Amino acid sequence: MPYIPNPKTEGSGIVCAIPQKGTCPNGCKDCFFQSGRSYLEPLNKNTPNMPNVDVVVKNKLIVRVNDGNDSNVERDLVIHETLNYPLRFYNTSIPDLDFPSPVVLTINPGEMTDLSFHKIDPIPKNLMFVRFRTNMWNIDLCDKAVAYYTSRGVPVVLTFMAYWQYEDSIPKGCVVAYMKRKRTLNEYLAITHEAWRRVMNEYEGNVFVHSCGTEGIDGGSKCKNCGNCLREYFATKERMRK
Repeated sequence: MPYIPNPKTEGSGIVCAIPQKGTCPNGCKDCFFQSGRSYLEPLNKNTPNMPNVDVVVKNKLIVRVNDGNDSNVERDLVIHETLNYPLRFYNTSIPDLDFPSPVVLTINPGEMTDLSFHKIDPIPKNLMFVRFRTNMWNIDLCDKAVAYYTSRGVPVVLTFMAYWQYEDSIPKGCVVAYMKRKRTLNEYLAITHEAWRRVMNEYEGNVFVHSCGTEGIDGGSKCKNCGNCLREYFATKERMRK
């Protein structure tokens, strides 16, 4: 089937690959991939979704493996189907980082989002960064995750969650920090720029803390305007060579 590019990564030097078919068995709440709004809907028809190897190699593109699903789901298949991509990194929310390339770990997936986070020890060289699912009511947990990982020299990228309705997702005291706006393709209840700035200001002095995009700014959700993955991918490759 023809490859379908992720519009979020357009123009960034990153393309995305999903080797598995269908939905992700992890079933994390508020995951865009199986919300019914993914750019790959219907999932059973449009997955696997793999970029052409010749195009990737010719243009020296970095392949983000599993922008949907999880690289630890059918891991042998995932690794086998991506070995021909010279520049690649894997994404998982399961704390098993036994991959031959850099890995991004989501440390508070699913039911853990507001309650706890995975603590990796020791830190493997291929841990590219950890991703923390951030909202306005889990900042205390975020502080603990940031302290744990950045004290060990691991970058933390805050991914600010977006929601579909106030009633089921956003506590009443936090509603003022969210507004309905379009991100990449769809409208969500997403954090305002002012609230996002307040959170990021708390970590201003920590060089290991970054935001996934600039929330509330036009184009702020686009990978080409961010650069976190490019910077940390090459930093991790250098670390793995030593």
